[in-house]
Amino acid sequence: MMQNNNISPQDEDQMIQVAYQNLLNGYLASNHRKKVEVIDKAFKFARDAHKGIRRRSGEPYIMHPLAVATIVSQEIGLGSTSISAALLHDVVEDTDYTVEDIEAQFGEKIARIVSGLTKISGGIFGEKASLQAENFRKLLLTMNEDIRVVLIKMADRLHNMRTLSSMPANKQYKIAGETLYIYAPLAHRLGLYAIKTELEDLSFKYNHPNEYQRIKNLVAASEESRNELFARFSAPIRERLDNMGLKYEFNARIKSCFSIWKKMQNKRIPFEEVYDLYAARIVFECDDESIEKNICWRIYNEVTEVYTKHPDRVRDWLTTPKVNKYRALHVTVMGPDGNWVEVQIRSRKMDDIAERGFAAHWKYKIGEGEEESELSAWLSTIVDILKDPEPNAIDFLDTIKLNLFASEIVVFTPKGEAMTLPKGATVLDLAFMLHTDLGTHCIAGKVNHKLVPLSYRLSSGDQVEILTSNTGEPKREYEKYLITAKGKTRLRAALKHKRRLIIERGEKRFMDFLAENNITLTNEVLSHAITRQGVANKEELFFMIGNDEIKLNEGMLNKKETGGRFNWLRRNPFKGKEQPHETTDDPNKAIDTKAIYRLVTHSGKSNYQIADCCHPIPGDDAVGFLNDNGEVIVHKMDCPTLARLKASYGSRLLQTQWEDHGDQFLATIHIEGIDQKGILQSIVNIISTNMSINMKRMNVTSDSGVFNCDLDVLIADASGVTSLCREIKKVKGVNLAIRMS
Repeated sequence: MMQNNNISPQDEDQMIQVAYQNLLNGYLASNHRKKVEVIDKAFKFARDAHKGIRRRSGEPYIMHPLAVATIVSQEIGLGSTSISAALLHDVVEDTDYTVEDIEAQFGEKIARIVSGLTKISGGIFGEKASLQAENFRKLLLTMNEDIRVVLIKMADRLHNMRTLSSMPANKQYKIAGETLYIYAPLAHRLGLYAIKTELEDLSFKYNHPNEYQRIKNLVAASEESRNELFARFSAPIRERLDNMGLKYEFNARIKSCFSIWKKMQNKRIPFEEVYDLYAARIVFECDDESIEKNICWRIYNEVTEVYTKHPDRVRDWLTTPKVNKYRALHVTVMGPDGNWVEVQIRSRKMDDIAERGFAAHWKYKIGEGEEESELSAWLSTIVDILKDPEPNAIDFLDTIKLNLFASEIVVFTPKGEAMTLPKGATVLDLAFMLHTDLGTHCIAGKVNHKLVPLSYRLSSGDQVEILTSNTGEPKREYEKYLITAKGKTRLRAALKHKRRLIIERGEKRFMDFLAENNITLTNEVLSHAITRQGVANKEELFFMIGNDEIKLNEGMLNKKETGGRFNWLRRNPFKGKEQPHETTDDPNKAIDTKAIYRLVTHSGKSNYQIADCCHPIPGDDAVGFLNDNGEVIVHKMDCPTLARLKASYGSRLLQTQWEDHGDQFLATIHIEGIDQKGILQSIVNIISTNMSINMKRMNVTSDSGVFNCDLDVLIADASGVTSLCREIKKVKGVNLAIRMS
């Protein structure tokens, strides 16, 4: 650890005491039962245990547990048990104390939480790929045992992200990637919106520092005009709310830098064309929960009396709250500047729960006994996931992430029961959600009384009837119809059950065959059969026999005819799908992953390879990945494939730097505009004549006076692409010119 020699021991003690007093002040201001004694005891225990240890930043280590405990208390809203566990969360991992020592001093409950945090220390993923799924499973298991483990882990990750600048660049990529891949979606699912937003922004800051700062500056530069516009927008609404006699806050909530950047990327638009930079939020005070919903709709009526509403953008989360308990009424209206503005209408309690998630419920309850019960409903959703004993690590994580971050739809059974599903869910997803037997025997569905296939994607408001057949059975190809973790897990379990039955059938056939031909089962007989058929084990052999992929041939028993005693099996020509090759985690150690890796091309040879998935070129924010063969594969920083690699193989990431080179790189540019005479010739002249750029491909389409052009060019670096797009946009009639890859 770095040593901090710029501060005296007395000043350090004072700094620690101030941080601890801040923690206590926040706790004493909460509605929790005041158990200061246990918090004080935990603080002193942790301070003594970590004495003399420093963080990489140079500050005393105890400042980290204090910061985590403060987040747990003041930003998540937990009580003394969680605060004490947060103070102690690194004691077992980093000192000589054991979980038994913690239990002896603080009791079984706090010790169990500290034990759970110790199990998942160092992030969700281990350094070895083979441990990814197991480490993530530990996280989910601890969620099932005590959700406070995950909430404290979320606070731990948030503080680590806030202090990430002291880490080397390759560690920053790993931690930021892991955070964006799993922790932000998990915070979203838990309803920790404020934490989710900050985790996304901090990940963005370390993955794309230049873009982050640019957007931050643009947001700041537009603040004055934005405030003026909001003042004009809100004035007539405020007048009506005042007349209602409401006590309320009406503010503009700016999008996060990450959200703005994602919209720019997804829509392929510049910052100036992101018109919904803010949402308007009305938060009213109400002591009577029974009339909250009625007040929301009254406010909605006042807003839509002033401004025209968007017919398709009213979101009623009052009648059917989101899975994470989010409740609000959203309406999008046309603002005075001609742009759509979303207005979010919430009570104070709704707003607290929206910002701080489930934990905010405890603000409105007395005592800590409620902590376990408030989250039990959500936790039940992970039980099925835990039943799958051997998931493919990456598929497992992708499935979980998809379900953590999914938007939601609400559909109805024929009896009118509302069912919440992720957006994009299919008839088969609903069948498995209702019951495993429904899923395994499902053959089709009826949506709004119309017959549809299993793969049909549902929409909010659909009424869905599941059609089944006694002869229906699960098929492996059904997995591509499923997006929910529950559906995938239940299908896999059904397929495993079906496989066990086939293995049992194959084993019986095998034993009957041996008995009919007076052959005694020995290890030699079984081993010969396994080897001859090229299968891994006896289960695979029995499965193939039971599945009619291996025929037991009675005509091949004669030793003289067959040339060998055991040549009595004949393999079907059909072969099952080859199992995917799993990447090992033993990269070439010759490259120092902690140093900057310089991307060099000399005499036509490069010390790196360009990733096929994202095609980075010099000037792009890029990261190197060390593959099994010791080769450096270069990805764009925002490449989806790299997101998985950052979360799963963090130890192989390389901070890269483009060096001068003479190479040309392929880039694709998309152009849109109004089709008019000579426009294509003007574009070609700019590319080939004015800028002397080599075109490799041009694909042009025109429809109803609008043309689209996809253009492949060979270019030196990203700045050259930016210059080319800028020049093309000057052509009369061109509305858009952007780099696609």
